[in-house]
Amino acid sequence: MSFGFLGIQFGFALQNANVSRIFETLGASVDDIPILWVAAPLTGLLIQPVVGYFSDRTWTKLGRRRPYFLTGAVLASLALFVMPNSPTLWFAAGMLWIMDASINISMEPFRAFVGDNLPADQTTSGFAMQSFFIGTGAIVASSLPYVLTNWFDVPNQAAEGIIPDSVKWSFYLGGAVFLAAVLWTVLRSKEYSPKELMSFTEPVGEKSSEEKGVLDAVISQNNGQSQVTRGVGIAMIGMIMSAWLYTQDLNKELYIFSIGTFLVGVLFMLSGLLQRRGSYANGFVTIMNDFETMPPTMKQLAMVQFFSWFALFAMWIYMTPAVTSHLYGTTDTTSKLYNDGADWVGLCMGVYNGIAALVAFGIPVVARFTNRRITHLLCLSAGGLALLSIYFMENPDFLMVSMVGIGIAWASILSVPYAMLAGSLPASKMGYYMGVFNFFIVIPQIVAAALLGFLVKSIFGGEPIYALVLGGVSMILAGLLCLFVDDRDSGKSMAVA
Repeated sequence: MSFGFLGIQFGFALQNANVSRIFETLGASVDDIPILWVAAPLTGLLIQPVVGYFSDRTWTKLGRRRPYFLTGAVLASLALFVMPNSPTLWFAAGMLWIMDASINISMEPFRAFVGDNLPADQTTSGFAMQSFFIGTGAIVASSLPYVLTNWFDVPNQAAEGIIPDSVKWSFYLGGAVFLAAVLWTVLRSKEYSPKELMSFTEPVGEKSSEEKGVLDAVISQNNGQSQVTRGVGIAMIGMIMSAWLYTQDLNKELYIFSIGTFLVGVLFMLSGLLQRRGSYANGFVTIMNDFETMPPTMKQLAMVQFFSWFALFAMWIYMTPAVTSHLYGTTDTTSKLYNDGADWVGLCMGVYNGIAALVAFGIPVVARFTNRRITHLLCLSAGGLALLSIYFMENPDFLMVSMVGIGIAWASILSVPYAMLAGSLPASKMGYYMGVFNFFIVIPQIVAAALLGFLVKSIFGGEPIYALVLGGVSMILAGLLCLFVDDRDSGKSMAVA
């Protein structure tokens, strides 16, 4: 059931370890990298809740979630073949958008797939199994350029503006593995039908459809007015922010905040107006209303996710430029020293994913003797300290030690929040809410893309290593916020492997 994540992580690992390298090779400066990366989180913000909403309402011969697995895998594999052949910087940025959208189409239903098929006492182990396959796929994919160069003599250098063959062949292999792994899950797994799922969770005393229709009509009128008012206020804040940024002549990346705020306001206004006119039985209004009424546990986990993923995105964006400049002392992308450092970063990222694959089996055991909140706190603290340690290094070899802490945190990030969340969600909206939960992965990535470039350029003196320091502090804060999460199904049975 989780094997497809092996392929999905091939795509993400190649993206995370090599896209900044591709951007720099095609002429991007360190300051420009965050804004080029913003395509990836924006794509997830748009794609995942929509795919989740429709996958909740899909049933075909392939099942409920599996059609989305397959569609995303085909598109992502094609994008992986094209990405390393990008002729220009902006073409590469566009391919990142397409590639990330395709991977998200496959990935989002996988989270709901586990929630659909497993009872409460198996969810921690189910998501831990996903972490294992994610880690296994990532360690191989992240290491591919290093392995191809050092074991198979594939060229690691190329002319200025050309992606090295070691990177190209890594993406070609990744595309093939992505499709094959997802096909295995599609062909070898099964799903419960919507009728069967309803029989597991059907509440006693359910209102008739006529009663619910009247109730929805009354609620939608009141809710519509409040959403219009709220939307106008949010949109005005966005406009004021944009005007202020224009007068200050600040970095263009900061407009992401103001324009994003304005667009959120517009969405609330549209949803409110539709409800006031009686048009509440549609997907857009349902998505907006369900976002407002998300379970309390989900809201508490949102803060944990925000600071966790801000730290991760800081690492993914800046690990290569930070290591090559801070530990290798070069910013020349055509030099052997730079490319050796970039390959070492890829290998290190593979190692932390390998650690995550091993740690995934220990997380249910630790949770059994403590609880999931304490487990997540310990793991995130290890990751935060590991990121901070890179600043104090002088020898790149010691990066491997830091990767242990990052791997521990990564294993927990990929499993524990989803296990805590699954117990608080209604089965009929599992896909949608898992997609909305992605907001709290995507929003910090957008914040990081908009803010980190400004900070590195204006505050950190052009030194990307300080972005990793900020990420370490952010991850430790995320761990502390775990203590405030109401884990509804935190009984010891949830932690049994």
